[in-house]
Amino acid sequence: MAKFIVVEGLEGAGKTTALELIKKVLTEKDIEFVTTREPGGTPLAEKMREIVKSETDEVLTTEAELLLMYASRAQLIANVIKPALEQGKWVLGDRHDLSSLAYQGGGRQVSDELILPIRNAVLKGFEPDLTLLMDLDPRVGLARAAERGALDRIEREQIEFFDRTRAVYLNNAKQNNKIKVIDAELALPNVQQQIIDELTCWFDDIH
Repeated sequence: MAKFIVVEGLEGAGKTTALELIKKVLTEKDIEFVTTREPGGTPLAEKMREIVKSETDEVLTTEAELLLMYASRAQLIANVIKPALEQGKWVLGDRHDLSSLAYQGGGRQVSDELILPIRNAVLKGFEPDLTLLMDLDPRVGLARAAERGALDRIEREQIEFFDRTRAVYLNNAKQNNKIKVIDAELALPNVQQQIIDELTCWFDDIH
């Protein structure tokens, strides 16, 4: 049975490095997989990503941002993720729905009354089989992100925004045993070992 694995986390948490390590593990196990990212992952979804990430003269409202995230996700699930899984290919995602709960629900403080009906309509219960949450203090993560280059519209939010985002991430991890928290502030070899350990336990559980 094909599986859907997602890597989540704040800016600078090392998602890209984690994804590369997971790719290596899947390749070594001769598992065929495709990779995705959110927002984005299809031609239309990438256009929505550009709107969300870019600064423009017209202010993007919180509600419009939320809807764009879910519109992008709907395109990706229908046109990439589910077709791949149906073909027996695993899917490795850079972010998924947990990001919206954390960034829009936590960071933007969008109420459950707004976000949950949209979420339920788009996902219809669909969720990843495993999520690795790369967790770190947002101050550390933003400093790392700034070293990579110019920050985008969301990355330039106030630190309180990211504190709220992190809190929602961690709260969801406590409530969902499919979300595994990785301490991303440790040295890289230690972070990688945590990922390997979680993957090893998970592979043992599903076989």
